[in-house]
Formats: sequence, structure tokens, C-alpha cells
Amino acid sequence: MKDLHDRLAAAQVHTLLAQFTDLHGVAKGKFVPLAHLDALLTDGVAFSGASIAGTGLPRTGPRAEYWARGYASTATPMPWLPGHARIVCDGWVADQPFEACPRQVLRRATARLAEQGWQLRVAISPEFFLLRREDERWLPADDGDRLPQPSYDLKSLPRQAGFLQALQQALQQCRLDVLQFDHQHGHSQFQLDIGADEALAAADHLMLFKLAAQALAEARGMVFSMMAKPFVQQPGSGMPMQLMLWKGHGDNATRLFVPHAPDGSALASGLSPLGQQFAAGVLAHAPALCALAAPTVNSYKRLQAGGSTPAESAAPTHVAHGSHNRSAMLRTLGASIECRLADASCNPYLVLAGLIAAGLDGIERRLPLPPGTDEDLLTLAPAALRERGIAPLPRQLDDALAALAADAVISHALGPVLIEQFQRLKQAEWADYQRQVSQWELQRYAAAF
Repeated sequence: MKDLHDRLAAAQVHTLLAQFTDLHGVAKGKFVPLAHLDALLTDGVAFSGASIAGTGLPRTGPRAEYWARGYASTATPMPWLPGHARIVCDGWVADQPFEACPRQVLRRATARLAEQGWQLRVAISPEFFLLRREDERWLPADDGDRLPQPSYDLKSLPRQAGFLQALQQALQQCRLDVLQFDHQHGHSQFQLDIGADEALAAADHLMLFKLAAQALAEARGMVFSMMAKPFVQQPGSGMPMQLMLWKGHGDNATRLFVPHAPDGSALASGLSPLGQQFAAGVLAHAPALCALAAPTVNSYKRLQAGGSTPAESAAPTHVAHGSHNRSAMLRTLGASIECRLADASCNPYLVLAGLIAAGLDGIERRLPLPPGTDEDLLTLAPAALRERGIAPLPRQLDDALAALAADAVISHALGPVLIEQFQRLKQAEWADYQRQVSQWELQRYAAAF
């Protein structure tokens, strides 16, 4: 620990950000002077458990304290906040790993993989909007970003070069592998591709990206938004995750999703039998996974077909897979499986834990992978989809919550405490949404009858 202290001090760090993630996928924490690094890495720092969303902890008694215990390997100076370094923390209660800490949930899932000598590497590609607020309205940050089809627009992209370059440099200084930025299908909507890492580290990287982007956007008078679908006539923001299962480490590691010929040589396309079983498990548990991957009432406005442009309908709507098929929930790419279900508002720890549980269930039960499709599912009529035996994803949050409650595999992986709290918070969100009267309803019905 002294070596870490000295290294941070040499980097002019005087304060640590002890950061954990709550049930909603929101970064929480507190500032801790560098002098107390040892305490942060051993006992941790204490929080009022009842004040953290999704813990269900009491206000009194020995379980009232939520301890955030840091990991030295995650210590990273934050260039956008000079003098401060972030340390990722797990939740502990009564000197035991807290069952409902999202990072602990993912840690349990990766431990199941490790029992087989496996590790899941994940490349996450978050989409996001840059917004501004004017007269109580949320608007795209760039007034000039108005093309009807702005995908990969090289007029709007350079106008945000200052923000994007600052974000790129900050993340690279934090040792993230920034692959690329592009302008997405919405106005002032962008996507970042982050290089693959082990599942727990990939989720940690996503949280660090959010911290950096929020701070750098705010400094430029913008709001960084990972809302699933902020505008009616614009596409939503997804979070594609490329999943790669490996065995071993270093030069001797092998990719378990890659198919091989009888002579042992790798094939250029398709999935290995193990990869097919993993994908089949994810498809089998898709309705329950939807509650984790699309966790808000707004999420289901992204998961709808029928937008006015093809880009508006880019999100999956049905449980299906296909080779290089962006309209399917799973896009198979040979060495990897891309899950396109999650949106930008999800908690990455919970989604990855759910995907691991589903994939392992498929492997353990040797589930057969249904036939893939090369059709554009977003252009097929509902009757045609039914004829092909392709089931729809849940259409609203309460349907997904019901599917999660009925799914013993995913519920067991998350644990009873987290499931109870997730259901409680999300059912309350759904009930509150149901009571609202929208502007659309007023315009349609106020004078209609």
C-alpha cells in the first residue's frame, strides 16, 4: 500500500474518490484524503445504508452501515479533476460482502466462470446524447445538428471535437482502450467503442467513462445523457456488449466461441458448440434479462419498431439471433456474440451478471440454438414474425419485471436481497409512471369528447 500511496502522491493526488455503484447504475461515493488510503483498502469507508438506493438496509443496528471497500488495482488519477484519484469499491455490510451490491453480484458470476477456468471479456459501446435545457425543454446541444439522417455526419462531429478529444485523452490517461467515436443516428448523439476487458473491469471502465463524460460536458455547458430515448422522433441510446469467452490467460488463452475444423484450425464464421449453447441460454432468458438491460419505463420506447427512419428502429424488438444481423437481439460475429438488448441507462454489473447466468444455464443444459435469421426483423410484419416462431421482447417495464420474477435462474444469480429491492423500486417506478398524464394525452383527448 505504501508503494501505491507514493505513486499517487508523486502524481500530485491528494484526495481519493471512493466510488461504488448503486442499484440504478449510478456512481456514488465520497472524497477521502490520501492519508487514509490504507483504511479505504482494508476496512473501507462508511455510508448510511438506508440512504443508498436499493440496499434495503435499516437506519439502526449493526447492518445500518454500508462499507465501501476499495481495490488498489483500480486506483486511477482523474485528469478532469486534478489532484483526485478514483478507487472502485465493493459494498460490505457487517464485515461480509453485501449481497445486493451490484459489483459483488457480478463478482459472484465471474467466480462461477473461473471455476471452469474461463473468463468473459466484454467490449462495451455506449451511445449517448449531449443535451441542453432551454425554457424547461430538453434539446440537442448542437443547434446545427439537424440532418434527417445524421449517422456518421462529418459536419456535426467536428463541432464536438473539443469535448470528444478531451474525453478521449482523459480516458486514455486512465488506461482505457478508446477505439473510436462516431456520430450516431440522432441529433447530438454519439457512440464510444471501448476495447475489450474482463467483465468486472469492463463494467468499471463504463462507470469511469460516465464520470468523465458528465464532468467534461458540464464544463462546456452541456448535459451528458444516457437516457434510453429522450426524443420521440430520434432513436434511442443503446449499449451493445460484445461477449467473448476465453479459457486461460496470456499466450496460451483460447477463444471458446470460435468454431474449429476437425484438424483444429479456427473457422472464419459461425459459433462453436459451446458458443451456441451460451447464446441459446441468453435467448431463453431474454424476457427476464430485459428487466435488467432495459430498466426504466422510458427504455421500452426504444424497444419499439416503426420509427419514421430505419435508424429510429435500430433497437431489437424480438428474441432472435443472426450472423452480422443488427436487427436481431444477438448478433453473432464468430469470435464474439454481440448482445444488443441493453440501453444506455442500464446497470452494467447487473446486465453482465445476468448474461453470464443465462449463458452458463445454456451450457449446463446443452440448449440447442434456434435457427438464425438473415432477414431484417424490423421490416417484418407481426404475422410474419409469428410464422417464423420469433417471440417478441417485453413491451413495457411491468412485463419484463414479471418475467424476471418468474425466472429462477436469473433471480438466483442476482440473489434474493437484490431481486426484492430491484422489484420494489421498479414496481414503484412503473406505478408512478402509470399515474402521469402526458402532453400527448392532453393534446389528443382534452377537447375530443
